[in-house]
Amino acid sequence: MIMSDTDFRKELEQLSLVQQRRVGAVFVRNVLALTADPAVAKVVDVAANAEEAGEDELALAFKNAKAAALESHTRCGADSDWQAQAGYFVARAASALVAPAKQAKAPAWEAAANARMARTCGMIESADATMHEESEAQYRFLEQFLNDI
Repeated sequence: MIMSDTDFRKELEQLSLVQQRRVGAVFVRNVLALTADPAVAKVVDVAANAEEAGEDELALAFKNAKAAALESHTRCGADSDWQAQAGYFVARAASALVAPAKQAKAPAWEAAANARMARTCGMIESADATMHEESEAQYRFLEQFLNDI
């Protein structure tokens, strides 16, 4: 049973790149409602089906995720638009999953961390509890993924 981020990261490090992309897609789907950009959902679909995705499809998904992150980041600007900030972190989480193999150091962990930030921005009034709840959900998602492989 995964009880801490240390355990969580240790389990993630044991996974192949394709497996990290697949489980990371589960983490991002849990916060997908926090972005209004439909391109991000398509990126997550590519990551979830990484074993069938070609390099060109991954590269296009990465480009689209980076563009979505930039667009969200631009919108959040000086107005402290927390919803746009949440969208930025969702897009960053998605982009971590489809980053080129040589850049993808720990894609599932990067996706998880950015998903937690997205959840925190989306629920800023209860940020501490929200971060903890998102972490706990991710632990359960990973346990289920490990049971299924």
